[in-house]
Amino acid sequence: MQHFNLNGGAMGWDDNLNGWLAALGIGLLIGVVRERHGPQGDAAPTRAGLRTHAVLALAAAVAMRLGPAALTVLLVAVAALAIASYWASHREDPGLTGEMALLLTPMLAAFAQRDPAVAAALGVIAAILLQAKRPLRRLAREIISEGEIHDVLLLAAAALVVLPLLPDHPIDPWRALRPQTLWRLVLLILAVGMLGHVALRLVGVRWGLPVAGFFAGFASSTAAVAGFGGRVRQQPGVLVPAVAAALLSNLASLVLLSAILGAVAPGLLRSLAWPLAAAHLVLMAAGAFGLRGTDKGGELPDEPPARAFRLGHALIVAGVIAVVLLLSAWMRQVFGDAGALAAATLAALAEVHAAAATVAQLAAAGGIQPGHARWGVVGLLAAAAASKSVLAFAAGGARFGWRVAAGLWASVAAAAGVMLLE
Repeated sequence: MQHFNLNGGAMGWDDNLNGWLAALGIGLLIGVVRERHGPQGDAAPTRAGLRTHAVLALAAAVAMRLGPAALTVLLVAVAALAIASYWASHREDPGLTGEMALLLTPMLAAFAQRDPAVAAALGVIAAILLQAKRPLRRLAREIISEGEIHDVLLLAAAALVVLPLLPDHPIDPWRALRPQTLWRLVLLILAVGMLGHVALRLVGVRWGLPVAGFFAGFASSTAAVAGFGGRVRQQPGVLVPAVAAALLSNLASLVLLSAILGAVAPGLLRSLAWPLAAAHLVLMAAGAFGLRGTDKGGELPDEPPARAFRLGHALIVAGVIAVVLLLSAWMRQVFGDAGALAAATLAALAEVHAAAATVAQLAAAGGIQPGHARWGVVGLLAAAAASKSVLAFAAGGARFGWRVAAGLWASVAAAAGVMLLE
């Protein structure tokens, strides 16, 4: 025996059975959650619970089989009941969760007659949200700060509002600036900063300076080196974990640099896979050595800042990238590839990610030869190591500076050594 859905297609008995079972399961699942969250005791006012949601789910399944008119009548009736329920209980419970669940159950049960698997999955998600009332309320009111909510909204607006409005074609005479590409790099920096902030809140305080340094490096490894150097001057006893934190912050910076290369010029990243892997491994090993010296009962890092990222920093990076792109394009016309790489290397003294994005974009557009681009990236790492070594000496003194500089230059030497062996 065959039945027909609203679109006129034949439905077998198995399809019907799956739809009925999914509808009943949705009603029971949402109903049991609402039953447990409703008022208890004989004197408590009546609320829609297990039986109500189960019956509504079956009624919606029947109405879906009868046709659109029957389903419309049922949903209008349920909406009226939900309004009446809210009017009767709004003084004691002004929330609308129960009424919305009352409307959602028949809609999911009706949808289950078309796609039982998706409807059942949505029913499970709805039940989880209803059950997690207290944790979600605590998350929104106590755990997440006002600044973090601001950052999430800012990131969403940057990705969903600003990005589609920007042109995806060159806007300068040298055809070097693509606003949408530059904004994608800004989004990448903001997103990595957000992930690092979340991870730091989860594990930073428990695992000490080195792990906190790693996540801080996604925001700014330069600021991390200066900050941990200042901590060493104040507390000389944290020298070993502070050095590890500084080196691991540069490991995070190198991870971000690799992501930028992959986003702008995937071919360049593939050609640098082994040299960059060697640099990663050296910094990872140096940081892991510092983890061994961390005193679990000693000084712990401060709580992470309330803000997940600094938009100003990301915009500065984008501005530096734009300037260096224009300067590199001009210098390439005058001096060739050497001029473009020289401009990027000078920029790396202040901001290595901007310089890397410049080299990657020039390589992707064919502005410089692949071999020059590969050695150019290694040159950027050397320029960044030089500037951060000087900063380490200035911020943390000789003992801190020598150790940080040794780790940074060892990673550059590893990348260059692999390049020479290839």
